[in-house]
Amino acid sequence: MIEQYEYEDQRYVEDVNDTYEGDDLGITMQSASCSFKVWTPKASEVQLLLYPPSTDGSPEEYSDRSGQLKPKVIPMNKQAQGIWHVEMSGDWCGYRYMIQTTFGDGRREVAVDPYARAVTMNGEMGVIVRLEHTDPEGWKEDVRPELASPVDAVLYELHVRDFSIHPSSGMKYRGKYLAFTETGLLDSEGNSIGVDHLAELGITHVHLLPVFDFATVDEAQVDTSNSDRSNYNWGYDPLHYNVPEGSYATRADEPETRIREFKSMVMALHQKGIGVIMDVVYNHTFDTARSSFEKLYPGYYYRQWEDGTYSNGSGTGNEVATERHMVRKFIMDSVRYWAEEYHVDGFRFDLMGLIDTATMKSLAADLHEKVSPSILLYGEPWGALESPLGEGMTLKGDQRESGFAVFNDNFRGAIKGDSDGAGTGFATGAEGAEENVWVGVRGAITDFTSAPTETINYVTAHDNLNLWDKVAYTQGLEDTLGFISYDEDGSVKGCDNVQQAVQQASPYKQVEAGHVLENEMVRRCLLANGIVLTSQGIPFLAAGDELLRTKFGDANSHESGDVVNAIRWEYKKQFKPVFDYYRGLIRLRREHPVFRLRTRGEIEQSIRLLEQDKGVLAYELFGTASGDSWKRVIVAYNAAKESRALSIPSAQWHVVVEQGRAGTDIIRTVVGGELSIPAISMTVMYCS
Repeated sequence: MIEQYEYEDQRYVEDVNDTYEGDDLGITMQSASCSFKVWTPKASEVQLLLYPPSTDGSPEEYSDRSGQLKPKVIPMNKQAQGIWHVEMSGDWCGYRYMIQTTFGDGRREVAVDPYARAVTMNGEMGVIVRLEHTDPEGWKEDVRPELASPVDAVLYELHVRDFSIHPSSGMKYRGKYLAFTETGLLDSEGNSIGVDHLAELGITHVHLLPVFDFATVDEAQVDTSNSDRSNYNWGYDPLHYNVPEGSYATRADEPETRIREFKSMVMALHQKGIGVIMDVVYNHTFDTARSSFEKLYPGYYYRQWEDGTYSNGSGTGNEVATERHMVRKFIMDSVRYWAEEYHVDGFRFDLMGLIDTATMKSLAADLHEKVSPSILLYGEPWGALESPLGEGMTLKGDQRESGFAVFNDNFRGAIKGDSDGAGTGFATGAEGAEENVWVGVRGAITDFTSAPTETINYVTAHDNLNLWDKVAYTQGLEDTLGFISYDEDGSVKGCDNVQQAVQQASPYKQVEAGHVLENEMVRRCLLANGIVLTSQGIPFLAAGDELLRTKFGDANSHESGDVVNAIRWEYKKQFKPVFDYYRGLIRLRREHPVFRLRTRGEIEQSIRLLEQDKGVLAYELFGTASGDSWKRVIVAYNAAKESRALSIPSAQWHVVVEQGRAGTDIIRTVVGGELSIPAISMTVMYCS
């Protein structure tokens, strides 16, 4: 049977007789044997190359006459559907292995098994492990937090190393998975830091930047090098999709350690009631010609143009052909493996536009049916450059009624303006942005969603300027605050290096101690994320926003090192009122379902516009449909530099958010008539 995939500029023909449906690719461990299966239908010969666990004291059969390590070569047997297989009796735990393929034209390749679940340092070889030996104590009792609806989530995007690497964290396992297991940590004023800080803040899920094994950090040097760029990367350079990154483990040279410590991190977060989202990068790989995919089946795993050249919709040199049967299967197998073996609670898909919509729909259906309906799926509904996938791309609107959500960049731009420059949005001083904000507040149901469960609402993420720095640019303060700028060759302008530039910067120069909430930049930051946390949909925060985190104006810090990226925990005591405001808004959202409406019908029934003009957007929420104890709620945003008067219905209104204070406790009571909304702020009030 032949299956065809049509693109704008190419037609690819796939023989479905060479596709495999089994769930046992890679290694299957039995009590007294080990089975290997690899899919490479065009190979004429396949061999398993087996190496001992260590070069020290290796048996003679693994050494040549000069004493150099050589593999034991084991022929694999060809089966139907493109499968090559061999089964060996005995205990092979700890042994390293590779797959050697020979093709009809004489080409010979040696590859790491793409289904490998453990690898050596820097991912050079696969390793045989029994996964049950990697479970930390209590793992079998670990329980994932359940969600009644995606809108009940409050997402917090975080890089593993950023979380703990700064000396102010006071952590033993700085930069490691195990930092998330450290509890009871306090700053000099008794404020919680680390994982206790996350629990106190009230977020429901930590969204981790890529934690699968990626290519560009040297796992052997990560704890010894002082270079900014040799030990740091965001991780959007996939090497092995089914193995945790080794640089975040205490011992990258011990294959089981990174697995056990990753699980320990997940369990520690679950014990705090916090789920774990993995940022996954199935749209491209770090390398093309040297990737295991290309070595095992040349030309199959990557999209090409009609002339045979590899397409580059990712902007990184290749794009994975997700619509092809065995590529789709690999992605689905991989995601399900993380959800089941590691108890991961959700997945964020990088450049999801390059993943075909059929694959995304299949993923969502499979995970929700076979693992848990609580698993969250969302991604970026765009690509980077032109792709032959064409109409098959997963863009805004393609997620409708399909069990996954997309980032709402329309709302993002309406709130803050552009991502890297001085362009303004509603919260940063633009005029005429109220209507676009109003569309986002209602869960984008008049834009591209069928329900608020399909929109990820945010103003900033790891990409581009972070929130504090973006607001500074809109106010023209980047030079005053000493932000970093770069020459065309990548060198830092006016400084010898990045560290010197950071030391000379003064990002909080205009924030007066004791009067933090009176500062205009602070108020604009609080207004921006205040809109996110009170709107319908799934709110998403970038780590450190609640601490006024700065990256010193670095808009692309993917390899800028710890000096730019590390979370500085001393900011918590410096900006405690800001943290308290975020915590109060999250509590307000989580305790009152009127802010978490689940359907288009509930939104149409429960939200009424009150004012939309001259920097003011105000609306009324009715709590009946959601079963909220608050019968009516008024939310008012004022982005103007002066207070504004708002006519309100006649009733006794209890103010719970105003002037930098937020939560569910009553601040004051207002009788209907007219409400004064302070400049650059948000007011929330209710009546029973």
